Amino acid sequence: MFDEIDINQLRMACFAGIFLLMALLEAGLPRRRRTSGRLKRWPANWGLILLDALVVRLIFPIGGVGLALLVVDKGWGLFPLLGWSGLLAGLLTFLALDLAVWFQHLMSHKIPLFWRIHRVHHADSEVDATTALRFHPIEILLSFIWKGLVIAALGGPVEAVLIFEIVLNGSAIFSHANLRIPLWADRLLRYVIVTPDMHRVHHSVYRRETDSNYGFYLSFWDRLFGTYVDQPEKGHDGMEIGLGPSLTPKAHSFLFSLSIPFFENSRRRSTDRD
Repeated sequence: MFDEIDINQLRMACFAGIFLLMALLEAGLPRRRRTSGRLKRWPANWGLILLDALVVRLIFPIGGVGLALLVVDKGWGLFPLLGWSGLLAGLLTFLALDLAVWFQHLMSHKIPLFWRIHRVHHADSEVDATTALRFHPIEILLSFIWKGLVIAALGGPVEAVLIFEIVLNGSAIFSHANLRIPLWADRLLRYVIVTPDMHRVHHSVYRRETDSNYGFYLSFWDRLFGTYVDQPEKGHDGMEIGLGPSLTPKAHSFLFSLSIPFFENSRRRSTDRD
């Protein structure tokens, strides 16, 4: 059905294709004027991306889909116990994993220790396709463990896990893209999926806006749980992105970005996250 080489090749092909498309669209149809250029930001972002990939490969070589294969082979999980399979189990697996990622994201803002790690993602001075994958390796490992627990607990179809992994990566790149989408299309799309304008609110320096719009793919979790904010207070052109002057300007450095979790939360304006 699947082997490790096929899975890795498929995921890499999807990632490369989606990233290239979004990067080209950003260049041609930018939503915001950049105050920090790609040459200044991308080396640190790509450094984190490559380090994350190496760490995960070394510590969890089988990956999420490999774990799903093992779980199915062993007959573990809730769905085999209930006798659920096929399309129903696949759909529920996809929804459960998307909700699990939403919940993990929520906790990364609400639990102080997790927030210190997650700040690496928010320290970027702009939001674009590379921001989608700008995470500290510790957070990547915690995320893999959390998703692994959900995969093992459900025992859903391998195909559903593979589709979710591809969609999650692709939708993260899309929702972080500095891409101009017609307002009418954005209003329609965000009833179902997270759009760039919807997610950009989440990268505001203002705490009320940062603590909102946690979704990566499906948008209705935020509406359901009351964490949805429609637009930034100062508009998309006027909003300030990042963590304020104490961290954001230094986050263009790869080494400083790696060290962010080890700094205490700095106190900034009352409107910023403490």
